[in-house]
Amino acid sequence: MYTRKMSFPSLLSCFVAAALCQSSYAKVYRRDTNTSVSGYDFVDPLIGTRNGGHVFAGATLPFGMAKAVADVTSDNQGGYASNGSPVTGFSHMHDSGTGGASSLANFPIFVYPGCANDDVNGCVFPKTKRSVEIVDGSVSARPGYFTIGLESGIKAEITAANRTALYTFTFFGNATGNATAGAPLSPLFIVDLTDLPDTRLNGSASVDPDTGRMTGNGTFRPSFGTGTYDLHFCADFAQGTPIRDTGVFVNTRAGSEPKSIVMEQDNNSPPLPAGAYTWFSEVDEGTTITIRVGLSFKSVDQACTTAETEIPDFSFEKTLATAEDIWKDKLSVLSIDTTGFEDTDLQTIFWSGVYRAMLSPQDYTGENYLWESDEPYYDSWYCIWDSFRSIHPFITLVDPYSQTLMIRSLIDIYRHEGWLPDCRMSLSKGWTQGGSNADIVLVDSYLKNITQDVDWETAYEALIKDAEDEPPVWDYEGRGGLNSWKNLGYIPADDFDPYGSGLITRSVSRTVEYAYNDFCIAEVAGALGKQEDYEKYIERSGNWINLYNPDQTSDISGTDTGFTGFLQPKYLNGTWGYQDPTLCSSVMSFDSCYLNSGGHETYEGSPWLYSFFAPHDMAKLITTLGGPDTFVSRLDYLHESGILYVGDEQAFLTVFQYHYAGRPGKSTERVHYYIPSQFNTTTAGIPGNDDSGAMGSFVALSMLGIFPNPGQDIYFITAPFFPSVSITNRMTGKTATIKTINFDTAYNNIYIQSAKLDGEDYTKNYLAHSFFYEGGTLELTLGDKESTTWGTGEDDLPPSLSTNS
Repeated sequence: MYTRKMSFPSLLSCFVAAALCQSSYAKVYRRDTNTSVSGYDFVDPLIGTRNGGHVFAGATLPFGMAKAVADVTSDNQGGYASNGSPVTGFSHMHDSGTGGASSLANFPIFVYPGCANDDVNGCVFPKTKRSVEIVDGSVSARPGYFTIGLESGIKAEITAANRTALYTFTFFGNATGNATAGAPLSPLFIVDLTDLPDTRLNGSASVDPDTGRMTGNGTFRPSFGTGTYDLHFCADFAQGTPIRDTGVFVNTRAGSEPKSIVMEQDNNSPPLPAGAYTWFSEVDEGTTITIRVGLSFKSVDQACTTAETEIPDFSFEKTLATAEDIWKDKLSVLSIDTTGFEDTDLQTIFWSGVYRAMLSPQDYTGENYLWESDEPYYDSWYCIWDSFRSIHPFITLVDPYSQTLMIRSLIDIYRHEGWLPDCRMSLSKGWTQGGSNADIVLVDSYLKNITQDVDWETAYEALIKDAEDEPPVWDYEGRGGLNSWKNLGYIPADDFDPYGSGLITRSVSRTVEYAYNDFCIAEVAGALGKQEDYEKYIERSGNWINLYNPDQTSDISGTDTGFTGFLQPKYLNGTWGYQDPTLCSSVMSFDSCYLNSGGHETYEGSPWLYSFFAPHDMAKLITTLGGPDTFVSRLDYLHESGILYVGDEQAFLTVFQYHYAGRPGKSTERVHYYIPSQFNTTTAGIPGNDDSGAMGSFVALSMLGIFPNPGQDIYFITAPFFPSVSITNRMTGKTATIKTINFDTAYNNIYIQSAKLDGEDYTKNYLAHSFFYEGGTLELTLGDKESTTWGTGEDDLPPSLSTNS
């Protein structure tokens, strides 16, 4: 009988120097050191896994459905968090970077080296009581791979295919916490019918006594939306280790009969623990057991078939090698020159941002049981209010094929659900945060040649429906208050809306977002020759100014900011309401503007911030706010007073709005302030949560020196963080290169002095997408002082509606 617990130092030494331990543990899955260094080698999936970043750190493929990692007890929206909290299981599906409630993590595996007294009921089944501490220094991750050591004497390694997770568990002892389990090293695996947020309504699990295969399903609730979803699993073991026993558990007890269990919704809250187990015979120290878990929204049979197809031979090495190759290929469209760099931190920040921007949305094609369709189906959009600003423009640049599939999926959702989503997860409708911002994603793609097999006629129909028809419940699709929008030109704070229902808040932020949504629709209408629609939506796009109160002042803790004129709520009768211009900012009640009945008239931001949101008519906004000099001073104050929090996506555009005032050098200054002060290589290395890759795409685009104005064919030019950068368009085969003269790694020369596009002088401070679609070379000459000539002339500024219509 094995009763000795492996000491902590000896266990840790196994994780650090595997060759000194059991020979079976000597197989350590490392990246191939014979290959040349690529972007893949700089990705650190652990960035953003602490202090609320909620980044998914585990194994997955680009836009993959399977996202496998260890789940911990706190701050666990991404499953794993680098906060020292213990592990409750290993689950197979996650979202990345979301705020609010946890999501997914259904059917976690939990592994016991053995049970106390060699009795199945000597193991602890409820996840609230079974957690085990992590071995310090044992966690490591790279794209397609995650590993962790547990103080129970187990090392876990994880990789994944598209809809299948693969785990290997190597056993070095039999301990629970700091207590030795008086029992053989006889591993017991359970699959728990639960999810991270404890939303299970019903579920079932079965186990095959001959093979140990565990299968089952459950009905759960989405984390940020309405309705329910069904999910199924199929867990198999690589054959080799004899099976000792199988059975099921419920609550705190387990037994070998029956071999299946069904749980219905009852009064237990949280739901009663339940699931199936497979118990293996005694093994030698150093033994590895491999388990493969297939997932399907449709059926157990499909989960099993998918797993058998994707990983037929249980080979961890092959599956990991395939995942690595897929990631390397996906990242290879980007190349950066790092000549002269001794510090690799900036490369890690950049490539990790690129990686995180390729985690979501997730490809669930063939898994949608809501309707039959030959079109692609993507899910985990979480939420388009966040992702339209940088994620989808970035994907359009580096992976236009995937963006095309996503656009087709959005259109197909409209076909079958009747509306474009603003937020969607787990085959469920998610809560709308502001405008109908899928409109912007569609239009941005339309303007950038995302056309292959895209039904733009139906897409236009969907855009018009968002603009014209109010749904019965506009909390999760479409827009609310459309009668007021069409007749008054704004959303009143006390709106009378008998045509639909929803949360009567956010009148200011909804007004400016609806205005921009309508501008984007007008762009497509104009391109399609629909002149009447074009004129209608262009006119409505000017409604943002209807909530501008020119007399509104602002102070911070009683000190006047020196600026007058801010967006403010307005009532049905045309009189002004009031919201402190700093409310819902870092200087006043930061957490006050969310989706709740006590919310205010802006969403996740202050009137100070929303007063800068007129992306389509910055020329008019600058004039409204007092002209270019006053605008620049006000923008400086926004960034320097503490009002702005760059961890909210609405902040992104304000970093680059100096371009419209003829001060592109100021935009570069701001970028270099936020990177690396707010974006670094630590586990807390992003501001706030990543929001499905929003922070990742922001940092990647900013470091490339080409940030978009989403929904328009505009990329702001700033000095890249590397001597040269290149992007290859896989649809056209063309490469766009931005190279610099006088680049220095100390970043003194961050100001563009002059530019040449394909050898010709280029004075505009922005690019069009044709540069990336058709390829070319942009050469930037840099200096240590802001230029007074390049990008400053009236003809050099990005277009605005009022000056370029």
